[in-house]
Amino acid sequence: MSIWDRRYTVSPASITIISPEAANGRNVVAYGLVKALASRMKTTVVRPIACHKEMLTSTLIAASSSPDLDPDVCRGTCPCKATSNEEQTRADALAAYDRVVAQTNPDMVLVVGSDHSKVFDPAIIQLNAAIAADLRSPVLLVVCTIGREPKQVMKTVQACRRTIEASGTTLAGVVVSGCEEGQKQPLQDFFKDYDRPCWTVSKKAFDTDAEADQVRNDAYKAFTEDVNPDEVLKAVEEAKPRVTTPVAFQNDLLAKAKANKKTIVLPEGGEDRIIKAADYLLARNIVDLIIVGDKDSILARGKELGLNNLDKASFQPMDDEQVLAPMVERLCQLRAKKGMTPEQARKQLADPSYFGTMLVVLGKADGLVSGSINSTANTVRPALQVIKTKPGASLVSGAFLMCFPDHVAVFADCAINLNPSSEQLADIAIQSAQTARSFGVDPRVGMLSYSTLGSGKGPDVDLVEEATRLAKEKAPDLPIVGPIQFDAAWSPTVAATKAKGDPVAGKVNVFVFPSLSAGNIGYKAVQRTSGALAIGPVLQGLNKPVNDLSRGALVADIINTVALTAVEAQD
Repeated sequence: MSIWDRRYTVSPASITIISPEAANGRNVVAYGLVKALASRMKTTVVRPIACHKEMLTSTLIAASSSPDLDPDVCRGTCPCKATSNEEQTRADALAAYDRVVAQTNPDMVLVVGSDHSKVFDPAIIQLNAAIAADLRSPVLLVVCTIGREPKQVMKTVQACRRTIEASGTTLAGVVVSGCEEGQKQPLQDFFKDYDRPCWTVSKKAFDTDAEADQVRNDAYKAFTEDVNPDEVLKAVEEAKPRVTTPVAFQNDLLAKAKANKKTIVLPEGGEDRIIKAADYLLARNIVDLIIVGDKDSILARGKELGLNNLDKASFQPMDDEQVLAPMVERLCQLRAKKGMTPEQARKQLADPSYFGTMLVVLGKADGLVSGSINSTANTVRPALQVIKTKPGASLVSGAFLMCFPDHVAVFADCAINLNPSSEQLADIAIQSAQTARSFGVDPRVGMLSYSTLGSGKGPDVDLVEEATRLAKEKAPDLPIVGPIQFDAAWSPTVAATKAKGDPVAGKVNVFVFPSLSAGNIGYKAVQRTSGALAIGPVLQGLNKPVNDLSRGALVADIINTVALTAVEAQD
């Protein structure tokens, strides 16, 4: 089952209600819809951005199928913090969603966006839309008609829709709220040719006070007279987005790792970024960790940094003879053809990366992450020498998972092979397609060059042409195109001109670069100029997962790489 299936069961459907005003008209729609849906299916509520003092959440929960749910479980972030740290707000929203789903096991999740505020913040509707995209939730847009003519309502809808769709999600339908007598028909006439369903809802008071039952009942009655919930459900199903945002990818990665915990060894226990990442992962019970180094000194440093979960890790000092003796013996066996002696083995094992790699070899850990203070060579060399390549793998290559606003792609080889031969390029393409599949991406491979399907000539083009032929021969069912320029691989519009009729061109999501120079430059250029999240490199072709960090890696990069390594170890 793909890692994109949240919680690895049938994912609940969801609807996100967004409004540029988010006042009473929006509340009437939210309350009416949750109550109507709860009568049809098991329905719950999530509030990604909501103040802990507001009462709407409690009112919506009371109308849902889970009336005893704690409102704080449903809330993600307070509005005063929301736009100051968008990435954290989006992560908090996903965490709230997962908490609610875990506790209620619903058929439907109604996600209600941020509330009305006297402070104008132009970023808030964009943030609401981004959260909807993270949740793969179509949007029901609520726009108030008070003070607006039908043409002005339409322009408001169009402006909001641009923001919604630019964030990566879809518009399921529109509700025009606050309608007085005589306003509904002109609005319905104006929207009759719109390509999304539109409902008009009468203006009704709404009160979240516990004693205001009659007011809410009147609002619900008005809503159900104006809106058929079955029509809303149909619109939502038809508009279900098919996107994977970077925030969703990271959340899914952590959830997948947590679902089948593996043990990862971290050889660089003296590095602050490593132990900060370890603390985050241990606090959330995502992986089991072995940290190489002295336990007391690492815990003391963790205390200085305000970390509270490091004691959940296992610690492995490098002078522990009970571990070191069998490690020496095993290393001598593995390197016997190279004449490895016990003395040489002990000297080799003084290197933390080598020591950590041998913990994987001995079965004490399922994978390793290193490189925050060591070079790629120091991380990869021990793995090549003692873990070695998978049966049938001719080489080890390095791929990056590139998380764009609405999808994930694979770039390779960006880390290991300087100038691969055509045979090696073909193997890199096949390895990279396998990596894509393991992370929920249906691979379509592009073999990159400065030529598209014969438009240019030269030995570099010949190399990629031969690599494409070999890859197709080795993996005949793999969708692959090459040689192809990046723009023709990426853009359907360019592909229609440069590679007309090719079924893969313009749809490539596994990009195989002809050299390490091109690959490394390419992924960094895309990462820095487009804002894409780059996770990796994933070292492909090894018997056990060993992954390398950039020496400039942030704590978040380390968290992602450890989770990724744990997911690889599940295969």
